[in-house]
This record gives sequence, C-alpha cells and structure tokens, in this order.
Amino acid sequence: MCTRKRLAEDARAAAQKPYHGILENNDTNIQPMIDLFPKWNVKEADKKWCAAFVYYCCIEAGFKIPYSPKECVSCSLAGCGGWEDFAINDKRMEYYFGNDTTFVPEAGDIVLYDRVFINAEHDHIGIVLENMIDSIMVAEGNTYHDNISRVLIRKKDEHIRAYIRIPNNFDYFKCNTDASAD
Repeated sequence: MCTRKRLAEDARAAAQKPYHGILENNDTNIQPMIDLFPKWNVKEADKKWCAAFVYYCCIEAGFKIPYSPKECVSCSLAGCGGWEDFAINDKRMEYYFGNDTTFVPEAGDIVLYDRVFINAEHDHIGIVLENMIDSIMVAEGNTYHDNISRVLIRKKDEHIRAYIRIPNNFDYFKCNTDASAD
C-alpha cells in the first residue's frame, strides 16, 4: 500500500544514503533515478536532479505515476515545473500555495520552492518529513546545488511556492484513490 507516510520514510532514507551526482573522485549513484526518464542521462541530469529525486521516492513508495503524465505541459516530472503542471491539472492531486495559512503540511507532501538556487520560479523541490511551527524538515536531492541529497530544515517563508499532496494509494491509471489510508 502506498501512502504519504511511506513516501516520507523512503525519502528520508534516500536523502540520508546520500545520493549524489558527479563529484570529483567519486562515481555518481543517481543512475536509478535517471533510468526512470528514458530521454535523460546522468551527464544531462547532473546538478539538476532534485525533481527526479522526488519522482524516484514516489515510485519507490509504490505510487503509480508515469514519468511524463499528460497533465505535464512544461516538462516531465524530472522538472519542478512538471510537478506543478501535474498537480494543478490532475484534479485528484491537491495543490496549495505556500502562503495559504489554512493548509498544514504533513509528512509525505511535496514542497515546491522559488528562488532557492537560480532566482527563478519553481527552481527546487523536496518531500516534507515533518511540519514544525516556522519550518519544515525536508528530504531533497541536489541540495545547495552541490549534487548531494540531504535532510534539511527549511523556513516557511516566501521561498515556498506551493505544496502538493498526492492521495494515498494514488494510481494515475485508475480513476479513484483511497485518501483515507495511513
């Protein structure tokens, strides 16, 4: 059974592995993520694999999502913009703006950031592990643009663009999901 709770657990483990892109004197270990995107390779993904990390964690947790759903207008789920397209255009997904004070992030939610690395919209993404008063604990790939996955604490501030909540037991190819499962 795929749940957001399992997604958070898998994301924490993946971030703490840690995964890393091309580093001096160290072979990369992101090939399992890149293999999920048939038009991509490690060299192209290097220093740009944060969204691929999120997708990889979703697949590992058992969610059934194609790498490029028809709802993705701008790119596949290897890009942060693809995740936003998917969440906004698939009505089974929940999308909340970062400044929505009625939304309470939970473990297993996906967080989209603005202006973290390149002063651009949706330039980074991660998976919420824990919600705190003024911050969130997240699992991220390619943190600080140094090509390494980590568990981090991020402030709840203007850099949080949105949160995406995938229903538990989500299967893109089926019409209904069970949002009540833990």
